[in-house]
Amino acid sequence: MQYQIDQFKVLVGNPASLEELIKKHYHIKQFEYKILNRSIDARKKDAVFYVYRLFIQTDEKLEGKNILPYAKKEQSISYPKWKYPYPPIVVGFGPAGIFAALYLARCGAKPIILERGSKMHERVQAVEDFLKHKRLHTNCNIQFGEGGAGTFSDGKLTTNLKNPYIDFILQEFVKHGANEDILYDSMPHIGTDILRNVVVNIRLEIEALGGVFYFDTPFLDAVPKGDCLEVQALNLGFQTQHLLLGIGHSAKDTIRHLYEKTKLPMEAKAFSMGVRIEHNAKEISQSQYGKFAKFLPKAYYKLATKAGNRGIYTFCMCPGGYVMASASEEETIVTNGMSNQKREGENSNSAILVDVRPEDYGTDVLSGLLYQEKYEKLAYLCGENYSAPGNLVKEFLKDEIATDFRSISPTYPHGITFCDLKKCLPEFVVEGIKKGIIDFDKKLKGFHHPDAVLTGIESRSSSPVRILRNANRQSNCPFIYPIGEGAGYAGGITSASLDGLTTAMKIMEDKDER
Repeated sequence: MQYQIDQFKVLVGNPASLEELIKKHYHIKQFEYKILNRSIDARKKDAVFYVYRLFIQTDEKLEGKNILPYAKKEQSISYPKWKYPYPPIVVGFGPAGIFAALYLARCGAKPIILERGSKMHERVQAVEDFLKHKRLHTNCNIQFGEGGAGTFSDGKLTTNLKNPYIDFILQEFVKHGANEDILYDSMPHIGTDILRNVVVNIRLEIEALGGVFYFDTPFLDAVPKGDCLEVQALNLGFQTQHLLLGIGHSAKDTIRHLYEKTKLPMEAKAFSMGVRIEHNAKEISQSQYGKFAKFLPKAYYKLATKAGNRGIYTFCMCPGGYVMASASEEETIVTNGMSNQKREGENSNSAILVDVRPEDYGTDVLSGLLYQEKYEKLAYLCGENYSAPGNLVKEFLKDEIATDFRSISPTYPHGITFCDLKKCLPEFVVEGIKKGIIDFDKKLKGFHHPDAVLTGIESRSSSPVRILRNANRQSNCPFIYPIGEGAGYAGGITSASLDGLTTAMKIMEDKDER
């Protein structure tokens, strides 16, 4: 018999193995089991539990609460043969482009992938050059290059979406080198150090299937010509009937070109702005888990509040992670949070973001881009040579400016210039951050720590523009398929991967789409 067991609780710190606990609890001797899901229940600090959903196979009868017959839920993936006269072109090798290209390659499409940034090894070198020597490579940086912006993040795979193809995406990550725990952890993450290798391994499979990559090759233009598009990239030209635009939300130059020259229909959309906040990771874990913190990984949190009807929330929380100043355009600065698979950093960080709506920044479709740029340039002017502007919480709340940070942390890893961080943000965002810090402390003791570090600005959590598309996932410009975060249809690695995958599947499904 095959069973599913829900809500199997194990007190954190229990020295017995999970197998032993199952055997003892259900009085069975011979069985096989698999973890389907694992989460942490820390609502009561005097009793913190791992909560499991389990698959168990045994010839013995199981009785008790939360035992169900096991029904395997699996979405099959088919790979119909590519029958179009031209190969598809995927612009951008971030999560959306990765899974679109992988699926199409398995269909025999031999996709062409255009990436403005470099291969992983060269990209890592470019990022290190920026962090150490403040030399910015505008086409190869923390935002651009093989793997997309998510490569220099926590590799978080959390999403609010419920879609059967998410399991397929997670399994592909594992197949290409991620740890198996992402298949069942409720807060899965790969880690930027592991994700780099995973991305390269996926690229190698696509190449083995006939896919062709052009790195350091910015997309320039797409012009309809007869039964196809003429695509220009750097000094190269291609023809296609399927141009998948996974450009990423930092490709502002490309978005402008697509709107002004290619005439792709777009609309302004809400996005968010704010700062990164860092706390001591042990103190956050202690606040979350109490005496059980010593048995558990560094704690994660997700918090939200409101100022009137405007949302304020934490985003992209990186336990044991790092905050890095980053940029993709000259004389601008933004922040980025990342962590490795083991999350070995001393601090934990998260964005504190405040909703920004089209009515805040203007009526033109591209006004949101201008709004972002205005404050990213102000952040650069407040900092020094691509270092990020920052404050301590106690000074930010009291409208003061820090003068000496070295006494707090002499080995701080990412250059901060302490200045008036509030000059880099809209007033309503500043007030929202202040309210968020105070409200979040009521939910997570210690969030309002006076020496917590705020670094600015966080302005790239999502795109301020959406490239419109129809039910077939096409723009009204023929042969163009906007995908992923840059097109305004995703908000993280998993959702962007899913958007790229499902768009590629739609292309293979709609044989008579034109």
